[in-house]
Amino acid sequence: MSFNTFGHLFRFTTWGESHGPAIGAVVDGCPPGLAIDEGMIQPFLDARRPGQSKFTTQRQEPDQVRILSGVFEGRTTGTPISLMIENVDQRSKDYSDVALAYRPGHADYAYDAKYGFRDYRGGGRSSARETASRVAAGAVARLVIPEVTIRAYVSEIGGDMIDPGNFDEAEIGENPFFCPDPAAAKRWEKIVDDARLNGSSVGAVVECYARGVPAGWGAPLYGKLDADLAAAMMGINAVKGVEIGDGFAAARLTGEGNADPMRPPVETGPDGAPEFLANHAGGIAGGISTGQPVTCRVAFKPTSSILTPQQTITRDGQATEMFTKGRHDPCVGIRGVPVVEAMMALVLADHKLRHRGQCG
Repeated sequence: MSFNTFGHLFRFTTWGESHGPAIGAVVDGCPPGLAIDEGMIQPFLDARRPGQSKFTTQRQEPDQVRILSGVFEGRTTGTPISLMIENVDQRSKDYSDVALAYRPGHADYAYDAKYGFRDYRGGGRSSARETASRVAAGAVARLVIPEVTIRAYVSEIGGDMIDPGNFDEAEIGENPFFCPDPAAAKRWEKIVDDARLNGSSVGAVVECYARGVPAGWGAPLYGKLDADLAAAMMGINAVKGVEIGDGFAAARLTGEGNADPMRPPVETGPDGAPEFLANHAGGIAGGISTGQPVTCRVAFKPTSSILTPQQTITRDGQATEMFTKGRHDPCVGIRGVPVVEAMMALVLADHKLRHRGQCG
């Protein structure tokens, strides 16, 4: 049984492999009548596109998206929207050794153990190349939630964190690290470049917020907004941890310190929202949005493709060593930023439609 589809009412299926002719997504459940064209999707793919600086993989992919179905005269029709992105810069010869042995830290052995067969070219289906499809689908999801603003940024690389006092949202798009702290971005240049020159890699933490999410999205007990959000983020390649709101830090607080106190609404009436004095819960209580910003933190492990020889085994169980050839990100979390934003959008679009379906 395969699981290549995510979501309930608003759902998407991704397809394709890293070194196949193309990758893509089919988005189903999108409401009809929304204005859309390739130009509205492309900027999000451009943000994730490889080869834009020396701090990311040098694979040169234009990542030009084509809409193949579900759109007529510039508007969604309510039928499945098929999105395709061609692969144009594969170098499969770089992976000839991977056909014979398993790369430590990669999914090579796990895929072989499950299927008894695997596409070893760049990891095939397990490659982070697949995330371009999610970014394209996420661009469609944003059309469903125009009331929501989503922004992600890198808050930590190689254990070096930003200074919250230096946070400047305008800086996020002004450096190759999606970093809101210009001083940290300058430090990260050396951290990531040293890892690249040494044939190594470093991890990163990406933080994301969604402003404008109204109270009421999410459903108890098994359709919680935070549970679906955690599943979406954990489904991204190289992600090994997700925190909602304060996350693990909440375990070090008291009940008083972790509470999100409320004051009466500024405007009276049935639609008046309370004034929250804190947001330790990350905008979600009991699995349902509270109207505060929805926040999460996503931990990306260091890229497993490194030039340092590592102990491993061949497919027939013999001991050997391997280092990974090819073009790889010295810090995969950098290009994870638009992917995290996309998954946030996809989850919120689905929950908006689910809430509307139950509560009108």
